[in-house]
Amino acid sequence: MSETRICTYEGLFLFPQAATADLQAALDHVSEILSRASAEVISMSKWDERKLAYDIEGNKRGVFFLTYFKCDTKNLVSIERDARLSERLLRALVTRAEHILPEEMTANEGRQKLSDEIVLRGTEAAAAAATAATAAAVAATAAASAATANAAAIASAAATAS
Repeated sequence: MSETRICTYEGLFLFPQAATADLQAALDHVSEILSRASAEVISMSKWDERKLAYDIEGNKRGVFFLTYFKCDTKNLVSIERDARLSERLLRALVTRAEHILPEEMTANEGRQKLSDEIVLRGTEAAAAAATAATAAAVAATAAASAATANAAAIASAAATAS
């Protein structure tokens, strides 16, 4: 009869800096890897965006996600395999987290903060797109005004010449 042994783990998942454009997708990807192994997520947060010590697959910077989760020890192999095979992840490291108190794990909960950052980045992107659209409209108006002025000058010169 097989016995299940549930342990607490700490996972650090490294994404390329391009993942900052869609943090929700990166968060969902980590959640998906953990849920496939029936892991119970205790806390998850965006840990940091940093310059890497060396290039990894041509990336000089990366985004780290820190997670604490409970999982059957037999399913840990599945998490590590899925992380290694993932084309979106650069690296992943999973270690036992026996040295960390549950209160410390939940204190690192950053999903709400991450959700706020996702909304903020979305708002900033929308504002940047609106600014770009406004600038394009102003440029088009200026070009149309210049073309109209040029046509009027040509017509005036033609009328003067006749």
